[in-house]
Amino acid sequence: MKFSLEGLAVYFPYEYIYPEQYQFMLECKRALDAKGHGLLEMPTGTGKTITLLALITSYQLAHPEIGKLVYCTRTVPEMEKVLQELKELVDYRSRQRALYFLGPGQKVPQILALGLSSRKNLCVHPSVAGNVSAPTLTADSLLYFPASVLTPEEGSRESVDAKCRRLTATWVRERHVSDQDIEVCDFFEQLERAGSDALLEPGVYTLEDLRIFGRKQGWCPYFLARHMLAFANVVVYNYQYMLDPKVSNMVSRELEKECIVVFDEAHNIDNVCIEALSVNLRQQTLDNAGRNITRLNSAIEHAKSTDAQRLKDEYQRLVRGLQTQGNLPSADPRPVGAGGEDWLANPALPEDIMREAVPGNIRRAEHFVAFLRRFVAYLKEKLGVNQVETENPTTFLAQLQERLNIDGKTLRFCYDRLTSLLKTLEITDTDDFTPIHLVADFATLVGTYARGFAIITEPFDERMPAVRDPVMQLSCLDASLAVKPVFAKFQSVIITSGTLSPIDLYPKILNFQPVVLQSLQMTLTRDCLCPAILTRGADQMPVSTKFDMRDDPNVVRNYGRMLVELAAVIPDGIVAFFVSYSYMDTIVSKWDQMGILQDLMAAKLVFIETTDVVETTLALDNFRRACDCGRGAVFFSVARGKVAEGIDFDRHYGRAVVMFGVPYQYTLSRILRARLEYMREMFQIKESDFLAFDAVRQAAQCVGRVIRSKADYGMMVFADQRYQRHDKRDKLPAWITTHLKDSHLNLSADMLVHVAREFMRSMAQPYDRMAVGKSLLTEEAVNGMVTAEPPVMMIG
Repeated sequence: MKFSLEGLAVYFPYEYIYPEQYQFMLECKRALDAKGHGLLEMPTGTGKTITLLALITSYQLAHPEIGKLVYCTRTVPEMEKVLQELKELVDYRSRQRALYFLGPGQKVPQILALGLSSRKNLCVHPSVAGNVSAPTLTADSLLYFPASVLTPEEGSRESVDAKCRRLTATWVRERHVSDQDIEVCDFFEQLERAGSDALLEPGVYTLEDLRIFGRKQGWCPYFLARHMLAFANVVVYNYQYMLDPKVSNMVSRELEKECIVVFDEAHNIDNVCIEALSVNLRQQTLDNAGRNITRLNSAIEHAKSTDAQRLKDEYQRLVRGLQTQGNLPSADPRPVGAGGEDWLANPALPEDIMREAVPGNIRRAEHFVAFLRRFVAYLKEKLGVNQVETENPTTFLAQLQERLNIDGKTLRFCYDRLTSLLKTLEITDTDDFTPIHLVADFATLVGTYARGFAIITEPFDERMPAVRDPVMQLSCLDASLAVKPVFAKFQSVIITSGTLSPIDLYPKILNFQPVVLQSLQMTLTRDCLCPAILTRGADQMPVSTKFDMRDDPNVVRNYGRMLVELAAVIPDGIVAFFVSYSYMDTIVSKWDQMGILQDLMAAKLVFIETTDVVETTLALDNFRRACDCGRGAVFFSVARGKVAEGIDFDRHYGRAVVMFGVPYQYTLSRILRARLEYMREMFQIKESDFLAFDAVRQAAQCVGRVIRSKADYGMMVFADQRYQRHDKRDKLPAWITTHLKDSHLNLSADMLVHVAREFMRSMAQPYDRMAVGKSLLTEEAVNGMVTAEPPVMMIG
């Protein structure tokens, strides 16, 4: 359909549109008009992706001055889904091309859209991509997880990057000219020979499309995609390409200010920001870093005896400054004629990188290696503690200055200096040098930031105090640091998800001021959502996973009997989420001893998520087969796990989801404590408020897996007495709480089973799926809506 949205012609590829989709477009457009940022919560299963694509591409069409749409996703399957929906939208435009003609002879506007991922997901070279193979699973199974977690170690991203550099580095290509026996990448060479003619025709290119095109043309899909970023109208890639300075400084720095950036499924965006600026160093890491330093020293001595001029030239470049050498951001991300040896960029944020000459004490290669050796030895000494130590970067630097006479400025240049040395020594085995790179990351971040970070050294894991496993953690405490450059650079950033409640906490955590802040409700033709809160077992004893109750045999028994009784009245698939792997292992073991597991398996088959990705993928595959054949199954999973974040249990795969307990973070974690203290001091966020917010958003994410469309239906069981309290319940998304009836609060197990039986009976009745006017709007109805808006809840 084509309709007018406050004067904007919007092209939507379906005959009907949901009222909440219309409202979502309206709020998104207002954010774009204001050239500001938006924070929007839209119910799960209501077509958020196609709504965003339709609105923003229509906005680009009406406003040619608007830059690219940069759509950020969490996983490769999500990226492919976005591109597939965009294909359908572009096809619709092609079929409706007459709508675009503004005058005789005018051409239909074209769109170029592509996905960008790592070399591992795009490489087509036989000897490099040959090791990148997933385990032998069904085709459907491979869609459950991003490819990055399904590949064996030899096909890891670092391994593929290293193999690629061995074939594409500038010095390798130069040697190939005089010695044809030296192997280079034919795909890369042909792409370089094509030069400015290496272009993609307008269209939408998934990762598979790029690989097919690359094989057909003989061009490298990865570097072709990098090259085409400048010409694309829509770019889809992972969060890291925008938020992690090591990647974004290399890939995204040339994007224009007028770009529109979307973070989809962004309920955990604060955790992604923190991980991007955090580094962990273990004893093994430092031991391997020591070996890296020895290899560097040998390579320097070899270079001195064979080509000393290389080291002299590098020294002169360092005197002039790293900017002129190209290790810091320059105008061209990859100059013409350069090889494919680009390394990850500086881990610090762009505005915090020092653009001046490298300190004299690390300009010479041998001096820098000596500095690294002393620094690694100091870190090893710090790891030898017998009790936990917590310090901030300022204290760390003061002690370092006192012990080794090394200042913060020297540390700030550590990463760039190491990258320069590795390029000078023509080292392509990048995966072998990961440990020393981690040390350089650590040094650069410590030398750059005085606030917002904590250095925590632990001699062992508190949960296993008998096993010595020292770790030094440089933990970022301020999620706003990583996302600040994004808000500052781009005129509109849209953050959206189905589980952002309480939505008013995100502007505080991310330290920005959205011009639009809304949480939308879901319009339904029938009550296909049935949230319920279980507080008691059949024996009227309270149930909870609180620390002082979770091991109570009565609680364990009541949880188990409740699940057995639900399995008897709910058809097909049930998904049960636990607060942690350890709790799941404990309770399943006790259910087995009590005979509960056997009773459950008499009703449905049982499958369990494990920490092993391949095992979990096979379990998911068999779970779906059991549901398909009518046997029915129960899947045990863990909140904050991969299944909770990325797997949909739509239709008969998920007729009910049970959340056992409130999935709080490990509250004794010192990193969490440091972050809570920082947020209390800087943003006035109470510890209890953040912990409850984080736990409930994870619970909402788990139960949201069961509803993926308005034609779907399912129960959402919150099995813990703490959900009865307003401080927990009110933090659930509005599209869940509006369907939470008073009669479904404070239930016992037998009452819950009765509710489940009645709900399943009501869902078995026929209904009008095409309830036009209530949950669906026609083109005529939408065009008739001038100021009228469907129901929406405004927050903030």
